[in-house]
Amino acid sequence: MKVIITDEISEAGLQTLREDSRIQVDVKLGLSVSELHEVIGGYDAIITRSGTTVDAALLDCATNLKMIARAGVGIDNVDVDYASSKGVIVVNAPFGNTNSAAEHTMALLLSFCRNVTVANNSLKSGQWQRAPFTGHELKHKTLGVIGLGKVGGRVATRCKAFEMEVIAYDPYISEKRGTDLGVKLVSLEELIRYADVLTVHTPLNEETRGMITGEHFEKMKDGIIAINCARGGIIEEQAMLQALESGKVTGAAFDVWSVEPPNTETLKNLIAHPKMVVTPHLGANTFEAQKNVAIDVSREIINYIDGKPLENAVNIPKFDPDLMEQMKPFVELIGKLGEFICQLAPANPEKITFAYNGKLARFDCAPLTVCGLAALLNRQTETEVNMVNARLTARNMGIAVEEVRTTESDSFSNLVTITMESAAGSRSIAGTMFDGMAKIVKMRDFMTDFQPEPHMLVINYEDRPGMLGKIGTILGEANINIGNMNLGRRQKAGEAMVVFSVDTPVDEQTLAKISDACDARFIKAIRML
Repeated sequence: MKVIITDEISEAGLQTLREDSRIQVDVKLGLSVSELHEVIGGYDAIITRSGTTVDAALLDCATNLKMIARAGVGIDNVDVDYASSKGVIVVNAPFGNTNSAAEHTMALLLSFCRNVTVANNSLKSGQWQRAPFTGHELKHKTLGVIGLGKVGGRVATRCKAFEMEVIAYDPYISEKRGTDLGVKLVSLEELIRYADVLTVHTPLNEETRGMITGEHFEKMKDGIIAINCARGGIIEEQAMLQALESGKVTGAAFDVWSVEPPNTETLKNLIAHPKMVVTPHLGANTFEAQKNVAIDVSREIINYIDGKPLENAVNIPKFDPDLMEQMKPFVELIGKLGEFICQLAPANPEKITFAYNGKLARFDCAPLTVCGLAALLNRQTETEVNMVNARLTARNMGIAVEEVRTTESDSFSNLVTITMESAAGSRSIAGTMFDGMAKIVKMRDFMTDFQPEPHMLVINYEDRPGMLGKIGTILGEANINIGNMNLGRRQKAGEAMVVFSVDTPVDEQTLAKISDACDARFIKAIRML
């Protein structure tokens, strides 16, 4: 696997990649956009930080790319939707720099409150002044945290140690998390009204871009302090500048900007404002954090090569790690079922249903569904379909996907069934795991019992004496050896479904001979990849 690194990444954190003989690591810093477009086609994975924009134009050039590894938590420099449509996995490192970002938030807050930056400059210039640098205590002030995730939670905990009252707005967390942190959950309007210090810790997306506006500043307490160590643009920067100039806001501390490096007049004026403490996106810039995120993304690349579950993929469903070993065999099973039925079912499916019966149905089966969907659709599209883009591909093809689970099962402790419906009719197939082997136990309403093999032959015909002998003779004349045979039928001398495993593929001429000999209602050569 070839991996390109386009931003500064901790060398210590890359050690596991460099020691793996299967991986070639190329560090190419400072490439222009055109240069990166020119070389990206030769790589299977790219490791970036915030300095590289992985957009649609780059992804169109990345013909072999399988993974984008963002060495950090933010993925706003990656077009995740377009990557998903290309079947490219996007992973990040959401925990490696958590502590670093929380500590930097505290550093900026304390630096502003105690005038550290301006007092430092004053003393270094030879002056001895104290009165101009009278500061603010945090004790008994109210901290308003927007986003009580990993970083926001750590900031809340640290500020409580300074004896602050902490309130938080986060519609996506449970009351229990707030209780565990000793934080009161409130609405955004309440937080804006009561906070003495405001700090934001959310990702940047359509919901959070421009989240704090001029109207919000108008409703805040006079003299509030604003902190942004999350993502530039969550707090509207023009509104922030106006609030500073009006005196509504006592001061602010920003580490992040909507444009990096900042080059607009608004950003330049905001950075130059005497009531601002600013840093150039240093939240994750500690030696420990850089090593941690490099280790995390390196581990994800190795997990991908080894076929293990990815812990921090942002665009594929995840197994609960505690259940992964128990569920893993069913990934193989549903992949084989999908690959098998897609060669039997009529074209232009309108709906695909995945049904899970038995003990398996107690668990989240969404990852199994996308695995089966990917195996099924891979035969019907020009582009590779995988867990990343399976649902998107189905939606674009106009195929409805349904998942059904029930713990009831008559014959098997676990049963997985795939049903494909189209205008021409429907086809279904069911399988289970038996002694660690994937077995197909039902096709339509015919009971079967066989293990999928590389080359198979499926025939549906009216069962009459001598039919199997005729089929065997024709295969023998074509020098095609039969490995195993499984016959399913509803009643004696009725409709039958026979499945052969054969050592070599069955050609079209031989298929035609067999079809004529037994007056086959359906005949199909199956090839399992």
